[in-house]
Amino acid sequence: MAKSDSFFIRATQNVEDDNNFYEGEIDLGAYVDALGKSVLRIHNIAVAFTDLTGRSPDIKASATASAQFQLTTQSNSDIVLGTNKSVIAQGQINAYRGPASAGVASNVSHDLDNLPQLWTNGYLVAVDSIYLGGAAIDQWDQDVYVTVTMECTVESMSQASAMALALSQQ
Repeated sequence: MAKSDSFFIRATQNVEDDNNFYEGEIDLGAYVDALGKSVLRIHNIAVAFTDLTGRSPDIKASATASAQFQLTTQSNSDIVLGTNKSVIAQGQINAYRGPASAGVASNVSHDLDNLPQLWTNGYLVAVDSIYLGGAAIDQWDQDVYVTVTMECTVESMSQASAMALALSQQ
């Protein structure tokens, strides 16, 4: 397979703070063409949970808050299990605010269920769009934004293999 130099694809999705699921589409049409034998390989993914300005989101007084994201090859109406064939990566953040006033978290923990950084050969994508979705509970004092930065390359594979991969990801 011929490889290109690596490049970065970035996307941000507002997952609000109201317990509902929100999802946005990431167009890969400039990189993926299964009929033309072109696929995308995601080598690494970095994830940030922030407010609208890129800072730490505030939490309500004496509260515990959480937010989660998923990156998938299919659109979904809610968070899905990691065993779902469309899942590329997913994870969550849990935060606690001890003081009796709203503000930045006192403690934060995170868990990424499916880390491409641990994969030897990355994650191949042969669909024209992927989807960044997520949800945040209402204990945040403001909307939560999930930003993913993906290190990628474009590669060639046989038309039959590219089509088979594309069909398996739809």
